[in-house]
Amino acid sequence: MMVVHENIIGAAVFSLCLWLRFETGYQEILTILSANQFYIGIYVLLVSSLVIMVVAFLGCISALQENSVVLLAFIGTQLFCFVILLAGSAVLLDNSARDSKFQPVVRESMRQLIMNAQYDDYKYNLQLIQEGVGCCGADGPDDYLILQQPLPSECRDTVTGNPFFHGCVDEVTWLFETKCAWLAALAMIVAFINVVNAVLAVVLIQALRKEEESSQTYAK
Repeated sequence: MMVVHENIIGAAVFSLCLWLRFETGYQEILTILSANQFYIGIYVLLVSSLVIMVVAFLGCISALQENSVVLLAFIGTQLFCFVILLAGSAVLLDNSARDSKFQPVVRESMRQLIMNAQYDDYKYNLQLIQEGVGCCGADGPDDYLILQQPLPSECRDTVTGNPFFHGCVDEVTWLFETKCAWLAALAMIVAFINVVNAVLAVVLIQALRKEEESSQTYAK
């Protein structure tokens, strides 16, 4: 049953990774903000989820055959999956969460967009981010005063007319952090199942060895 659960959750991790990687809106935001390092953790978890789904079949075969060598190989793959899931989750959160490497990159990109807003390409990208995410400046409307730039209309709420309170650094981080937290949580569940599977495989190996010893004793 644990192998089945591992396979199902592994498929969920794989699907979420694909969605985050190829969702056009997110892809556009990350490209504009030069924050494509976000995808490193996605790629690691994508590969690990594929390995997990393949390894699940190895687990079924090893349990049915009751072969110690195959079981040892299964334990090795479970430990490998555990390590890459931890690494992938750590890298993902380090490039998407608050107080991570992600925020300084977004902040610098937003400031560059604001300082070069007189050029059409920069102006368009700035408008796309601020309207799409619902934010203003890097850390708030004051960025425009500090950088001596006029406050654009997309920085204002269309209903109240007031500038958006939060800057794009916080809003973009919150946008990705929520999704990545769910993905990392699923990855941690699979990592826990990896440990349980490895322990159960060790127990099964010990039981097989005792059975072999007993059969040899009776044979004598």
